[in-house]
Amino acid sequence: MEKKYLLIIGLGNPGDKYAHTRHNAGFEVIGLLEQKYGVRLRKKMLQPWAEAEWTDGVRKVILCKPLTYMNNSGEAVKKISARYGVKPENTLIIYDDIDLKPGAVRMRASGGAGTHNGMRSIVAETGREDFPRIRVGTGDRPKGEDLVSWVLGRPGPEEQPRMAEAFETAAECAAEWAEKGIDAAMRLCAERKVSG
Repeated sequence: MEKKYLLIIGLGNPGDKYAHTRHNAGFEVIGLLEQKYGVRLRKKMLQPWAEAEWTDGVRKVILCKPLTYMNNSGEAVKKISARYGVKPENTLIIYDDIDLKPGAVRMRASGGAGTHNGMRSIVAETGREDFPRIRVGTGDRPKGEDLVSWVLGRPGPEEQPRMAEAFETAAECAAEWAEKGIDAAMRLCAERKVSG
């Protein structure tokens, strides 16, 4: 039986400067999936992403972190999708969303890019919007605060427990998607809805 390739891509910015910032929610969830599957992401020569592969004999799940910086995420998504021949419906994108309250998690089978620059880049590069996605809420900036400073800042002590719970929920939903498909994953996401 031919193995089915699935991509799970978490968006973020590479480097210690951006580690654990609100904009790196996708990277945080990928980190939890690395632990779940017992794999470690590595960057291969000339690839604009880091990846790790897990298989159960039926499906191959490829975890991915684009290393192109958020605003150019589409470059890596387009290349890794082409490399493995994975269609958009078999590619799950995980990213932060300022339009959701901190700790909220939402899952959809497809949709537009909204205001997220990483998703805008993916849509622009691939010409497609039919990617399943998990959005992790970070909340919008306080009145008067710069948006870039907000998303590139780290959650405060009062936000951290909610965000940690959200990352766990998102990782569980991503694994459910890989194992049972989009409908089961969306049901789980709704059941595990984090109030925020």
